[in-house]
Amino acid sequence: MSDARRVGMRDVARAAGVSAQTVSRVINDHSSIRPETRQRVLEAMETLGYRVNNAARALGTDRSHVLGVLASDATLFGPGAGIAALERAAREAGRWVTTAYADAADPASVDAAVRHLLDQGVDGILLVAQRIDTVARLESHATVPVLALHQGTALQADAAALVVAHLADLGHRRIARIGGPDGWIEEAARAEGFDTAVGAHGMTVTDRWAGDWSAASGAAAAPAVLAAIARADGPTAVVVANDQMALGLMSALADAGRGIPSDISVVGFDDNPDAAHYRPALSSVRLDIAGEARRCVAAVLDAAAPPSIDAPVLAARASTAPPTR
Repeated sequence: MSDARRVGMRDVARAAGVSAQTVSRVINDHSSIRPETRQRVLEAMETLGYRVNNAARALGTDRSHVLGVLASDATLFGPGAGIAALERAAREAGRWVTTAYADAADPASVDAAVRHLLDQGVDGILLVAQRIDTVARLESHATVPVLALHQGTALQADAAALVVAHLADLGHRRIARIGGPDGWIEEAARAEGFDTAVGAHGMTVTDRWAGDWSAASGAAAAPAVLAAIARADGPTAVVVANDQMALGLMSALADAGRGIPSDISVVGFDDNPDAAHYRPALSSVRLDIAGEARRCVAAVLDAAAPPSIDAPVLAARASTAPPTR
């Protein structure tokens, strides 16, 4: 038909030779429908161009087939990649997503965004770039499953350990760290993995600073980093909690006349697509965000067999080298 909007459930039922109730059961994945009947109905839907109205379907079932995504920022590489990966994973599972944005540091903003998602009848809520206290608060009162990307896995900690091992293999023993903002899920996991690996390799953490994930905050840390590497016992390498902060730091150090890695090695986190094109090219660790997204979707949908996740991979590039002092 030329106008698919006029096709209704009764049209599909007539074409398939079944009742409208049977069509409804097929749409809602009812287990009582025989495979050959299901196939006949699906073929009729395809031929007629019938499109399921999820909002209407939700009125007759407790499943909307839509997942909610709550995000704080899509302008940074990590959150943006996470949102895209969740959308792909949801489609693979036969679901769609609706996304709401909120300031993760503002509980009222988060609560309003969650209410908006629940009003859409979502089957679950997936959190991207959120604070630890946000997860705890939502888990305590949300009426649908809630799960944060990177929550409950060792992926982030393992990636941080890989970064430390890379520097240890190069001969670094004194290292510093620029972390993300306190209280964030990713920062907590990366910091824990970093500290555990530093202890295992017998290394010394000379200095710690914090940024807000942006390149500007990495640049803002440069004066403190310059002062640290001027000390006799200062760091010979700095681990940065994401690539964008590492970019800001490297730019500011270059402006100050410092060489990378001759004065200090720099390693990032996320291995964003631009990392290989920084000058110098940035060593960084890459996570299996797609696999983690599939795991989250499967967990929210209570899948019997959660998918596997690939181990982190360290891309060693020109920004890291053996220490010169």
